[in-house]
Amino acid sequence: MKAVFISFNQALTDRVHAILDEQQLRGFTKWALTEGRGSKDGEPHYGTHAWPSMNSSILAIVEDAQVAPLLEALRKTDEVTSRQGMRAFVWNIEQMM
Repeated sequence: MKAVFISFNQALTDRVHAILDEQQLRGFTKWALTEGRGSKDGEPHYGTHAWPSMNSSILAIVEDAQVAPLLEALRKTDEVTSRQGMRAFVWNIEQMM
């Protein structure tokens, strides 16, 4: 099992939810409001007067075989919406209950 953490501009919420649906990944935890700043470029997402946009973040626990197709779908979306900002990270899950 893997944990996939996805952080994205709130403007991409419907697209990210659609990707999870297309990949048949039902379970996830979502933080509707997260702040952040990209490591390469793009504007900060702080929810302030100067930087009004905000991020959302999702954590999904998925089977190992689901990781590559999920990341590829997210990558394709990010390529056409690169100014919005999206990142995904994958961790190993040692145990679950």
